[in-house]
Amino acid sequence: MRRGKVFYQDWYAGLVTETEEGDYVFQYDAQYVREHPNAFLTFTMPVTDKPYTDNRLFPFFEGLIPEGWLLEIASTSWKINRNDRMGLLLACCQNCIGAVSVHPIPEDDAA
Repeated sequence: MRRGKVFYQDWYAGLVTETEEGDYVFQYDAQYVREHPNAFLTFTMPVTDKPYTDNRLFPFFEGLIPEGWLLEIASTSWKINRNDRMGLLLACCQNCIGAVSVHPIPEDDAA
């Protein structure tokens, strides 16, 4: 299972997870839901206490991953398959242009 902490500006917004079965889950943090109910990441994922699940990486997070020559550089430099979307998201999206960033959580970290 691979996970990343999702931040909106400087606020911890939630957790994106790739499960062992290959599904994807995004869950807004409970404190974020209480304190920032209108600060959604994208119109397609309004702030809610219910998890979002899908069998592919959510389009919003796909959009954070580099494309073209920058994707080629990232894929080659970090030896990540271009089709490993979660791997690329966790490797490349800690300092994105815009308000959202994704920080990897080590697999052995229980937090």
